[in-house]
Amino acid sequence: MIDLKEAAGFINMNNDSVIIIGAGPAGLTAAYELVQNGICPNVLEKGDMVGGMARTKTYKAYRFDVGGHRFITNIEAVQNLWETILGKDLIKVPRLSSIFYQKRFFRYPLHLSDVLATLGIFESILILLSYFKSRSWPFREEKSFEQWVSNRFGERLYRTFFKAYTEKVWGIPCSKIRSEWAKQRIKGLSIVSVTLNALLGFQKSKSLINEFYYPSEGPGMMWEGFKSAISSQGGQVRLNSEAVSLNHADGRIVNVACCINKNEIIEMPVSHLISSMPVDQLIAKLDPKAPDNVLEAANKLDYRSFILVGLIIEKKSLFPDQWLYIQDPKIRVGRIQNFKNWSLAMVPDPQKTSLGMEYFCTDGDELWSMSDSELIRLATKELAGLGLAQDKDVLNGFVIRQPDAYPIYDEDHNEHLGVVRDFLGTIENLQTIGRNGMHRYNNMDHSMYTGMLSAKNVLGARHDLWDFEETYPDVVRKDVVSQRAFEETVIQTFVRMDKLALAIAVGAVSGLFFFLLTVWLIVKGGDIVGPHLQLLGQYFIGYTVTLKGAFIALGYGFFWGFLFGGLFAFFRNFFMAYYVYRAKKKAEFLSFRDFFDQL
Repeated sequence: MIDLKEAAGFINMNNDSVIIIGAGPAGLTAAYELVQNGICPNVLEKGDMVGGMARTKTYKAYRFDVGGHRFITNIEAVQNLWETILGKDLIKVPRLSSIFYQKRFFRYPLHLSDVLATLGIFESILILLSYFKSRSWPFREEKSFEQWVSNRFGERLYRTFFKAYTEKVWGIPCSKIRSEWAKQRIKGLSIVSVTLNALLGFQKSKSLINEFYYPSEGPGMMWEGFKSAISSQGGQVRLNSEAVSLNHADGRIVNVACCINKNEIIEMPVSHLISSMPVDQLIAKLDPKAPDNVLEAANKLDYRSFILVGLIIEKKSLFPDQWLYIQDPKIRVGRIQNFKNWSLAMVPDPQKTSLGMEYFCTDGDELWSMSDSELIRLATKELAGLGLAQDKDVLNGFVIRQPDAYPIYDEDHNEHLGVVRDFLGTIENLQTIGRNGMHRYNNMDHSMYTGMLSAKNVLGARHDLWDFEETYPDVVRKDVVSQRAFEETVIQTFVRMDKLALAIAVGAVSGLFFFLLTVWLIVKGGDIVGPHLQLLGQYFIGYTVTLKGAFIALGYGFFWGFLFGGLFAFFRNFFMAYYVYRAKKKAEFLSFRDFFDQL
């Protein structure tokens, strides 16, 4: 955290003129960091509650998480922030999730033994044959997401467990999703991660955790804690306050026109603006208007929306998992959250259960346009169709619609976003943060970290928010010293040997060894000089224990040492490369097992 006095040279603002748009995880984190340094921002939230897409909705005393939000991070600063805000109310929850396929449960991440035992011998054989085929004859060029997954699991397992759910989330066939999305979202592991995961059998990958943190009364408890902390230190979090116009001049935002409670418009001066609103909306609200090519690029940045149908069930228990992935193209629900299994405090009556039926859609499509009553009937019917509960068990229900939930990575995503980024870079006092503000599929901790960095930039730092995910600047982890030491050891172990250098070194050492040994025997003298070394003459033609022979031994020793050293380095590099390749494949599989968490 930057000390205010140290940063004073960079600060020239009125507290009220630091504006943050959006009271989600990113915006609240930015505001919290600022008030800790004596800057009291105005946070504008167009909704009636804080938390954004991670808010908690209360209905008839039942708490519903708008999408399941596990609190997991490798960023120590974010972990410390969670613990500071909630303390003992941040509980640990053992993870349990399953794929629901043909009315059977499959543990998730997938366990091969579980899959083979549940599907039966015939289907298991077909899956294994498909897997071996993919390993022996993979798609040479991975253009589509379908090809990318099939190469790693086999086409039959992909179609059984992955295809239907993925297409529900994104609304397009997997054959139309570009493989670049998977490569960006499900990134390769470092040599350290490869070694820990595959060679030593450790499971340090964040997606493979067996437990996670969770606020005892849902994520909304966290954001209400942030709001209270911000307000108590002089900041303001204004609900039902929508930024409707961002006025700029000479490369700076000069004021924000804000609509309060949908009727009153006020103008607020701006020294620094931090925005987590969808970036296409941000561009549309600029006054004067952005150039036509920027507006066009922003309009082509697409989103996938989300509907949660909350149901209260007259059952004490339905299934032990926190959530189920529904792998059935005939069933429209994509995921089912069981909030009682996240925290008992989410359900006021222990004899009942609350579920979140999650539907993925596009703003304005058939599903999005259904009435609340139609959606509740659909969710009730599908729950009964899955065999998880009967119609009569559903006591009550309500609907939450979340637009702009998931940025879509289509073929032209990078090109359009690049145009928008370049233009935003010309406005010096504007920063965009979070998932929507950057049109990047950030996890919650990543979004919060962009908020932290944006606050530091207001205080005088110069962090590039767009590149933070690759380097995590200023992130301090508990095990940083031991991790760096281990990383150095691993790099030294797996570093490629230079064949020429080793060949010359071994040749020089062996040649000098025979040369010096011969010279030493000559100097030593005696009736018979070096009787045993004379045997080298059978291998080194022309060799004798003489000064001339010493130079002959030097030449032979260098030649054979050079040959041996070069061959040793070649075969060592070959087998080590193969070993690391196999380790990477195993580690990639372990990381990819938790595939749905990346969607």
